[in-house]
Order: sequence, then C-alpha cells, then structure tokens
Amino acid sequence: MKKLLAIVFLGAIFLAINPQDIKSQTVDDDIYTKENVPAKKPMSYTNVREADVMWSKKIWQMIDCRKKKNHPLYFPTGEMDDRKSLIQLLLKGIREEGLVVYDDEQFNEPITPEEVDERLGAGTDTVEVEQADGSFEKRVQKSNVRFDEIKKYMIREQWYFDRKYSDLRVRVVGIAPIREWVDDETGQKRKRQAFWVYYPSARSLLANWEVFNRKNDAQRISFDDFFQQRRFNSFVVKESNVYENRRIDEYTTGINTLLEAKEIRNEIFEFEHDLWEF
Repeated sequence: MKKLLAIVFLGAIFLAINPQDIKSQTVDDDIYTKENVPAKKPMSYTNVREADVMWSKKIWQMIDCRKKKNHPLYFPTGEMDDRKSLIQLLLKGIREEGLVVYDDEQFNEPITPEEVDERLGAGTDTVEVEQADGSFEKRVQKSNVRFDEIKKYMIREQWYFDRKYSDLRVRVVGIAPIREWVDDETGQKRKRQAFWVYYPSARSLLANWEVFNRKNDAQRISFDDFFQQRRFNSFVVKESNVYENRRIDEYTTGINTLLEAKEIRNEIFEFEHDLWEF
C-alpha cells in the first residue's frame, strides 16, 4: 500500500511540472577549458630590409582539399561548436569581424559581404510546394552558402632569400577560395574564384581557431600555424613572368602542366642549394 501511494505521489508531481519551467543545464563536453589557441596571437614577422633580399619570386599555388593532407581545411562541411573549415572561418571574419576581401589578387577592389554570399552559392530559389488540395504553389526560398563546394584554395606567395639569415623564406600574401559546382540548368561542371583575402590582415583571426589533429585532440594547432609551418599539400600553377603572370595551363596541356610545375619548384630548390658550398 505504501509503495502504491509513493508511485501515485510521484506521478502527481511529474504531471504538475510544466515542461516550459524546465531549464536546460549548461553542457560542456570538454573536461578542461581551452585557452591556448583561442587567446593566441600570431607571431610577428621579422623585419626584412631591401638590402638583405638578394633574390625573390612570386609563386601561385593550388591547394586541393580532396587530398588527405588538406582535409582539415575542408571539413567540417556543416556547423560545429569548436571546429570550422577554412571557408567557414573566413565568412565569420567577413560577417562579424569586418574582414575585408577583394575581387582581384592585387587587392584593389573590395567586395561586400552580400557579393561574397552570392559568389559562394547563396541566393534565392523558386520552388513548387504542394498544397492541401493537390495544387502546387511557387515560393521563393533562400539558399545558404554551400560550404561543401569550396574544394580548392589558391594561395599567392612571396619566396625570397634573406642573406642576413642565409636561408630561403616564404610568406603567404593572399588566399582565394575556389568554388566548384554543377550547374542545375545545364548539368555542366563550373568553377569560380570567389574572392581574395589579404593574408596578413586575416592572421589574427586564423590564429584563434584550431585545425583538427587526427592523432591528438589536446595538441591542435591554429590555422595560422598550419600555413606558416607549411603543413599542406599544393602544386604550382603560376609564377611571376613577363607574360602578364599567365598560368601554366595557358601555355601547356596534360602531363606537361605537371612537369612545368615541378620544374618551377626544382629551380627554387637548386637556387638555394647552389648558394652553399660543401
């Protein structure tokens, strides 16, 4: 009898509780507070004097995010609390922190956040919605940025030999997301360079977000470290030249394009190697 009364009493309590009065508790799925990367500041560049630069060349490289080494730049394709892909992070900087992006690689023509969204696939679509009576009604539906379509990044770099330190150095000057998608009307594959980011202006943003570490979640580095430490896989697509900076694929085709890209890399390696005596 006592057990029956206890069950009835507990049941009455549960029925009396209004679900709206139940407050969700704060959930932290980490056992510690991450403070290293979120509070990190990018390491300052060393001062470079013109008199110390005895050789320099501008190089454009392509980062293909479909390669395993570059996956941390592509994933996650959806929103997550403690992780962002590179394009998600850049959009955060554009929308929330005033990061200025440009239409050209010379950083002369800034574009608006609305133009950025449009170039990344966001916009409006007209869809037909079935009604209760079986008829269809056309409605305008807003579409979001398609993060999964940013599969490549173009980076512009400055390679130089500093005789003060007697070593070959490189600095990233700009980053451009490349969007690849299938046109819904024609069914053809399309490609577009979305915009250019001046890398030095984005370093403070990139230094405060982690890049996923496959082997250890407690030892992640920042996006800025990822680029400064050259942890990505890339191939050369262009070098500074007398022909208005034309791309390699504009004067070669097929396997010759890859061979030309390797030749440019090899020339840089041999230049540094020949400066030393053994």
